[in-house]
Amino acid sequence: MKRSIYWLMAGAAGIVVANNYYNQPLLAEFALAFHTSERQAGTVSVAAQTGYALGLLLFVPLGDKLERRSMLRTLLCGASVALAAIALSPTLNWLVAASFLTGLASVAPQLLTPFAAQLAGRQQRGEAVGIVMFGLLCGILVSRSISGSIAQHFGWRSVYWLAAAAMLVLAAVLSRTLPRAQPTYKGTYGRLMGSLWTLFREEPLIRQTSAIAALQFAAFSAFWATLAFHLRAMDTHFGSEVAGLFGLVGVVGALASTKAGKLIDQRNPRLVVLASGVIFVIAFAILAATGHTVAGLVAGVIVLDLGLQSGHVANMARNMSIKSDAMSRINTLYMTIRFAGGALGSSLGIWAWSIWQWPGVCAVGLALGCMSLLMQARPRVTREPLRE
Repeated sequence: MKRSIYWLMAGAAGIVVANNYYNQPLLAEFALAFHTSERQAGTVSVAAQTGYALGLLLFVPLGDKLERRSMLRTLLCGASVALAAIALSPTLNWLVAASFLTGLASVAPQLLTPFAAQLAGRQQRGEAVGIVMFGLLCGILVSRSISGSIAQHFGWRSVYWLAAAAMLVLAAVLSRTLPRAQPTYKGTYGRLMGSLWTLFREEPLIRQTSAIAALQFAAFSAFWATLAFHLRAMDTHFGSEVAGLFGLVGVVGALASTKAGKLIDQRNPRLVVLASGVIFVIAFAILAATGHTVAGLVAGVIVLDLGLQSGHVANMARNMSIKSDAMSRINTLYMTIRFAGGALGSSLGIWAWSIWQWPGVCAVGLALGCMSLLMQARPRVTREPLRE
């Protein structure tokens, strides 16, 4: 398969996942537009993430049952309608509901990742997954800057009109470019969902990779949930705008996803996951020692993103080697557990900040990073050849 297909998928993943993050720099605009408090406006962001989590659980497993290209087209068209509804929102409640539906329909990136792995085959699987994950992370990091800039010059509604149009263009492009992928599961939807538990119970590798990813994403989320508080508490009293710019710094670390993918194809992905755990510990050691300076924070963010992305790509490549006919369901289990870890990490980080400030946050990150290493120190749970 031509590498350009993987980069097309990466671009699509980044553009679609951005739908869930455009709202974050616009919450103050929503509060002004609908004459409400910023706390109430914050429910827009919560609704988008909740919808995404539910879509992940309900729709992504269907990637094994339905033809993926057609399913992607349907989801993108649905996302376009939901984004247009946001642009037309007459009330905050309407905006919250439309944001929930947007998140629900914006799970295409989690279909594209196993799709790329399937097209790549065993020899290029790590590289393909790494390329798509690079595009996805860039979409998350850059979307905040894009929406803020467009909203400042043309108003927040224009952000969503443009996003709605982008979904339709993507639907057309992917329909004409991607090859057809025949479904691998023939049972009912009920049995499909029931098979999630069967896979989790019978495949110890899924349990291990999911636990490692949850711990690492928890450490990552603990940092990002408290960064704005830390910046404001520094002598320079930086605001949320500076906190957002640190996301762009993370693009440097995101480059690790493509490099890690190539390394995974050449060597044992377990070694890459192990290295990512060590990198996490180093990152929080840097943040603990030098996090009182901007330079120290920048260095810590780069190393932290390097650890997150390399471990994430390696774990996904390991998962994609388990059963080629269940890639979407395996991805559902992995991502759902990973996001649960992220929510827990955010809560732990905020709790630690409220008691011990920055040293407490770094201690939480170090503890979670060490726990991810301990998960890998357990006896090897399974062989990892592709069972096709």
